[in-house]
Amino acid sequence: MAIADIAPLGVDEHELEEIWSDAPGIPGFFSTVDHKRIGMRYIYTAFFFFFVSGLMALVMRSQLSAPDNHVVSPYTFNQMFTMHGTTMIFLFNTPVLAGFANYLLPIELGTRDMAFPRLNAFSYWIFVLSGIFLYASFVVGKMPDGGWFGYTPYTSKVYNPGINLDFWGLGIVFVGISTTVGAVNFIVTSFKLRAPGMTINRIPIFVWAVLSMAFMILFAVPAVTLATALLELDRLFGTAFFVPHLGGSTLLYQHLFWFWGHPEVYILFVPATGMVSMIITVFSRRPLAGYIWVATALIAIAFISFGVWVHHMFATGMPIQAMSFFSAVSLIIAIPSGVQFFAWIATMWRGKVEFTTPMLFAMGFLLIFLLGGITGVMVAVLPFDWQVTDSYFVVAHFHYVLNGAVVFPIFGAIYFWYPKMVGRKLSERWGHISFWMMFIGFNVAFFPMHILGFLGMPRRVYTYPSGLGWDHLNLISAIGAVIFAVGTGITLVNWVHGRWWGPKAEDNPWDADSLEWSTTSPPPEYNFAAIPVVASRHPLWEQHPLPHAEALVDEEGPKSLSAEGALHHQNTETTGLDARPERALELPHPTYLPFVLALGLAVFFVGLLVKATIVGAFGVGMALVGLTWWAWRTDVDLS
Repeated sequence: MAIADIAPLGVDEHELEEIWSDAPGIPGFFSTVDHKRIGMRYIYTAFFFFFVSGLMALVMRSQLSAPDNHVVSPYTFNQMFTMHGTTMIFLFNTPVLAGFANYLLPIELGTRDMAFPRLNAFSYWIFVLSGIFLYASFVVGKMPDGGWFGYTPYTSKVYNPGINLDFWGLGIVFVGISTTVGAVNFIVTSFKLRAPGMTINRIPIFVWAVLSMAFMILFAVPAVTLATALLELDRLFGTAFFVPHLGGSTLLYQHLFWFWGHPEVYILFVPATGMVSMIITVFSRRPLAGYIWVATALIAIAFISFGVWVHHMFATGMPIQAMSFFSAVSLIIAIPSGVQFFAWIATMWRGKVEFTTPMLFAMGFLLIFLLGGITGVMVAVLPFDWQVTDSYFVVAHFHYVLNGAVVFPIFGAIYFWYPKMVGRKLSERWGHISFWMMFIGFNVAFFPMHILGFLGMPRRVYTYPSGLGWDHLNLISAIGAVIFAVGTGITLVNWVHGRWWGPKAEDNPWDADSLEWSTTSPPPEYNFAAIPVVASRHPLWEQHPLPHAEALVDEEGPKSLSAEGALHHQNTETTGLDARPERALELPHPTYLPFVLALGLAVFFVGLLVKATIVGAFGVGMALVGLTWWAWRTDVDLS
C-alpha cells in the first residue's frame, strides 16, 4: 500500500473543494447531499421541536402544580399531552441521534460521505415535512388528542370522529419512512466505507452503537408503521382490524405498537451510551475498559430488546406463562446494560478524569441511568407492575430513561463535538451552570413522581382534588421543570453565542483519539483530502503521524486508481470485516430529487388527510416522477 502524508497525487485541496462544494444560496440548500449539512439540519430541526415540546411540558406542569387548576382546558391538555409525547419520541430523540450519526459516522470511519448520499437527503426531507404535517394540526385547531400511543378503541372513528387522530396516524407513518431509510444508510456505511485497516474490532464504540440502533430500527419501526397504517385504514376506509365486534382486536394494536415501543427505548438509549463511551474515554485519558465486552453488550441489548415488549401489557389479562417469559427477559436485559456501566466506572477508575462540561453530562447520565434502570427492573416484576401500572411511577420511570438517560448524553455530545462541527468553542463556565441546573431541575421534577405513583396518582389526568397528598409534590415537580428548562435554555444561548463569538477551536481541542479529530474544525466538504490508514482503535493516540492512502494516477488518467485511495468525488470502498480496500466508489452529485420525492409523498399524505383523491393522485404522480428520474439518472449532476 502506498502511504503519503499529503493529498492524493493529481488532485490538490482546491480542486477537491471545488468538486465537493454545494451551490450557494437556496439552490444549494435544497440540493445538498453533504452528510455534514444534513446532520446539522437534523440537529437544528430536532432541537426546534425539543423546545416547542418543552414549552408544552411547562404548561402541563403548571396545570398540575395545584389542585383544581384551570390553566388550560381538559381538551387542550389532552392535545398537549399527545403532541408532547409524539414530538419527543418521533421528532426529537430519534432524529437528533440520527443527526449526530449522520455528521459523525463518515468522519469517524475515515471516509468522505455516507454510502447513499441522496437517500440521506431524502431521509431528512421526509423528517422535516412530517414534522410540518403534524404541527399543521395546531394551525387548523385540530391537534391530535388520543395520546402519543394512540390506543384503540379510543382512537377509532366512533369515539374520535375528527381529523385530529388522522394527523397523528398519517404523520407517524410518514416519519417512519425517514427513520427506516436512514437506518439502511447507517448499516451500509458502517460495513463498506471504513478507512483501510479499520477492521471490525477497531471501529469506534459510537459506530457500534449506531450500527446496533440501525438494525433495531429495521425490525422495530415497520411494526409501528403497520399499526398506525391499519388504524388509518379503519378510520378512513372502514376496515375492521381493531374493531372487536367485526372480528378485529384492540390488543393486536397494542402488540404491534409495543413491539416497536420497547425496542424504541433502546433505539434511543444505545447511541446515547455510545456517546458516553466516547466522552468518558477522552476525558479519562485512557482507552475504554473492556472494548470487546461493551461492543458485545450493545449487540446483546439490540437482540434482547425484542423480547420485552409485553411488559407494557401485563395488566391486559394475558396468560401467566407468557407474562413470566417476558418478565424474565425484562430482567435479563439489565445485564448487558450493567456491563457498560462497569466498563465506564473502570475506565474512570484507572484514568485521570478531567471534569469538563461533556464529562459532567456523562457522569450525570450515569446517576440518572442507574435510577431509571433500577425502576425498570422493578416494573419487570409482575406483582409490582400491577400495583404501579398507569400511575405516576411509570411517568417517572420513562422520563428517567427517555429524558435523563438520553437527553443528558445528547447535551454532553453537543459540548464535546461542537468545536468540530462549528469550529468554535462553547463557554465552559456556562456549560457547567447549564449542567447543574439541568441535573438538579431534572431530579426535582421527576423524582417526586415516583412517590406520587405510590400515593395513587394516575397518569394522564388533567387535574385532581385537594386533600389526596399530591399537592406539594406536584408543586415541587413544577418548580423542578422550570429549573430544568432554564438549564436547557442556557445551552441554547451558549450555542448561539459560541456560533458567532466563541473562540476558534483547534482541530483536536480535547486531544481525542478518533479520526474525526484528525481533520479541520469544521471539516472541509470532502472530509479528508487523502483517506487515512488505521492500525489501532485509537489512531490519534497511537499512530504518529497518521498515515494516508495514496490514490495513484497512471497514464490513462484519474479514473484508473489504486484501490487504497480515492480521487475527485469518490469514496474508498472496503471489505466488511477486515477493511481491505476494494475499489473507489463514485458518489452522486447534489440533486433536487430527494426533495422532490419527499414533497410528493407529503402531498399524498395531505390528500389522504383531506380525502381529496385528486390531491393524493397528484402527490403519487410527483413521487413516481422523482423516483423514476432518481433510478434512471444515477451518475449525472442533476442540480
